[in-house]
Formats: sequence, structure tokens, C-alpha cells
Amino acid sequence: MISTEEKEIWFVTGSQHLYGEETLNQVAKNSAAIVDGFNGSNKIPLKIVHKETVKTPDEITDLLQLANSEKKCIGIITWMHTFSPAKMWIRGLSILKKPICHLHTQFNAEIPWGKIDMDFMNLNQSAHGDREFGFMMSRMRKKRKVIVGHWQEERVQQKIGNWCRVVLGWDELQNLKVARIGDNMREVAVTEGDKVAAQMKFGMSVNGYDSSEVVAHINKVSDADVDKLLEEYESSYNLSEKLQKNGEKRDSLKEAAKIELGLRSFLEEGGFKAFTDTFENLGELKQLPGIAVQRLMADGYGFGAEGDWKTAALLRAMKVMTQGLEGGTSFMEDYTYHFSPQKSYVLGSHMLEICPTIADAKPSCEVHPLGIGGKEDPVRLVFNSPEGPALNASLIDLGNRFRLIVNEVEAVKPEADLPNLPVARVLWDPKPDLDIAATSWILAGGAHHTVYTQALTTEFLEDFADIAGIELLVIDEKTNVREFKDKINANEVYYHLFQHGM
Repeated sequence: MISTEEKEIWFVTGSQHLYGEETLNQVAKNSAAIVDGFNGSNKIPLKIVHKETVKTPDEITDLLQLANSEKKCIGIITWMHTFSPAKMWIRGLSILKKPICHLHTQFNAEIPWGKIDMDFMNLNQSAHGDREFGFMMSRMRKKRKVIVGHWQEERVQQKIGNWCRVVLGWDELQNLKVARIGDNMREVAVTEGDKVAAQMKFGMSVNGYDSSEVVAHINKVSDADVDKLLEEYESSYNLSEKLQKNGEKRDSLKEAAKIELGLRSFLEEGGFKAFTDTFENLGELKQLPGIAVQRLMADGYGFGAEGDWKTAALLRAMKVMTQGLEGGTSFMEDYTYHFSPQKSYVLGSHMLEICPTIADAKPSCEVHPLGIGGKEDPVRLVFNSPEGPALNASLIDLGNRFRLIVNEVEAVKPEADLPNLPVARVLWDPKPDLDIAATSWILAGGAHHTVYTQALTTEFLEDFADIAGIELLVIDEKTNVREFKDKINANEVYYHLFQHGM
């Protein structure tokens, strides 16, 4: 479902002919050694490819043009080992379409106090070579990731690895196909948006499909495949008594299995990695997909309820970023509050569709009535989520731009059992507190649907917003409502000027 084998990052080192062949040969050797070190690091999930040192405007332009056209290359890391006059980079940077990370490092960690001479200084002058390069990218208004520190430090390799994950997520969006099964929930505003603008900005295509196209796949599901999936349900989850063999609702579980197999077949045939549905457009589907959606999300699919294609796409991108990391990532909704004089919390949940990657234990598989949609009682997985730091992210369409809103939270243990709440859920403490967080979220226009993750930090989404060229608003421990409002107002001016080329 998520493959990185065909993806790579190019490592590009800048210099010039001024220093002679001996110095340039050493530059190349040192750069290759750094790449070898990165490829041997367990912090970096992608292959880093060493490229020849670029020394002229034509070499730079040719290499960056090649990076644009090479599908395997999804981003570049640049480093100025020596001084590389930055006017040489203008033409190349002006055409570069791939994400760029500026690594500000040097080959040696410490100054060799007793041996240092001008030859050493000429070779190891990234301290000002990278500043020259940094000026040029700032002058060109080029968004990039800047990482500072010695290349052998675990901290530096971790930052490079994190950036590589963000680039993977961005690359995923470039070719992502999102299937909207049914339309948007009627009269809902925030889940709507400009799909053409989204494709221009993120690369993803979003198209609608009738539920009958899924039903056609469901009708082809064999009894043998259903039985096999039922065995998987029985081994993976704690089935309620009603869903066990000979239970009064066993047929509901069989129907849920058929829906999962048919929906999975539909997505695979169409090459979709993200999808939406809505209880208002179920057609001949006998249940609103519950366990099917939950398990598809666990396999890496993006999902948005009620036609929310923006959240579905964001979830898929973030799922790609989290591959191999601890902690789960799920579609989420701010559902209800716990207002208390001691501490206020948010209970996040949804009707059915919460990803079991955020479960704190083996989920319970249950069937319960659903008060909306007018269909048979749907099967779902029920569980709590583990305690710990997390965040909620919302991607919204403001008409003239896209805005990404992030609220850092702390998941906590529910104060009591929830025996009558038949859905998956998580209780969290939003930073800095519910009052300021909810006020800021509402002022920013944040949606009620989000992507909830315990695997990613805000820095991942900050890098994503920079690559995408979209607005980012962060609500964290330091957030002050007055300053947050000022930032919103300032951003209105900034993006107005930016869009008009000023």
C-alpha cells in the first residue's frame, strides 16, 4: 500500500572552479562520504543519491532540470562545501519544481587547531558559502527546509529523515486519486471546496462516483472470500456475542465483510488511495461502511466522511509520512466537550470511522443501530486511544487560498468507562487549554473534521505547508488569542500581496 523503493533524494554539492582540481576532487570525496553516512543511517527512510559537484550555471541548470524530469527523484538536498557564487544558481532554482532542503553543515566537526591553514579554510568554508546560497533563495522567495549541524549528528540525520518523510507525503499527493462515493453532505460548507484549485496546488485529482459502482463490486464477492475475511475478523478483534457464529447479528458481519471486499476491489481497480462516502448517498449499500473504512485506513488509505475530500487527501499524505513510525494516524472529529471547573477536555470520535492504528488495545467488533441514514445497523470497531502527545490538523479552502491549521494536544485517559458509547474515541487536552484552543480554531475557520496523529509533530506539517506554498496556523502551548488574531490579519495581507506578485 505504501512503497518507497522507487523514491530517492538527490544530494547536490555546490562549488566553483576557483579552487583548482585538487580541492574539487576532495569536495567530491567528502560529499560522497556524507551520502554514504546518510544511507547507513536508520533515521533516513529514503535512498540518498550522490550527484557530481556543480560548478557553473550550466551544470546547475542541467542537473536541476534533470531532477524535475526524473520520477525517482522526489527532492534535493543542497550543500555548499566551498563558496559557490549564488548568481550561478538563479536559472536553475527558477525552474526547480521539486522540494529542496538546504543542509548547512561541514565535513569536519571540529577545527584542527594545530594544523589549520588557508588550504583547509578554502576547502571547508560552508559557513559563508551556505550564507551566500541562502541569500539567493531568500532573494528569489524560494521556500526550503534549512537544517543546521554536523552531518554525523543523530539530531541532524533525524531532521533529514523527517523532511524526507514530508517529501514522500508531498510526492504522494502529486499523483493521488481521490474517489468521492456520493456527494458532499447536504448544506455543509467546510467539507466543500474548489477541486480544480486543489489539483493545481497539490496535484491530487478528486472525482465523484455513484455508490452503484461500489455495489457492482460487492455483488461479485464470493462466499469463500467472505468466509476468509470473517476468520480474520475473529482472530483480530473481540467479536461481540451478537456477531459470533450463530449470533443474532452474524448476517450483519457477513454484509460488512462483503462491503469491505467490494469497496477494496473498487479502490484497487481505480487506483484510488483516498476516498469519501456519506450516509445520504448510500444507494443500495445495506450499511454505512464502518469496519470496512476503519480497516482500509489501517492499511494506509485516506478517508473523509460526508464527502470531505480534503481531509481524505491530507490523511493519505500523513499516512505516507508516518510509515515505520510509532503511533497511529486517523480521520477524526471534534465531537463533544467535557467542561469541568478542574480541567476541560475534547472527546474526539465519529459515527463509525476511526482508524484502529490509534487503538490502545485489541478492538471490540460490535454492531449497533445508527440513527441517521436509514440503513441496517452497521458493524464497527470500538476502542479507546492511548495517552500521549498528538495533534489535530485541518485543511480548509478559504476561496483565495488553502489554510492548514494544527492544534497540538495531549491525549488522556477517560475519567470513566464509556459502556454505552458504541464508537471508537479519544479524549484529549488541547493546548494551551480548551478556551484558547477552541477560540483560535474557530477564528481560523478550522473544520470539525481533522486528521489526528500521534506519530507526527508540528514540524512535519510546517515543512509540508512550506513545500505546498500554503498558509499554516499553529495552536500550541504559547498561543495567545490576541496575537493569533493579529497573525490571521497579517496573513490576509501577506497572501493577498503574494498572489498578486508583489
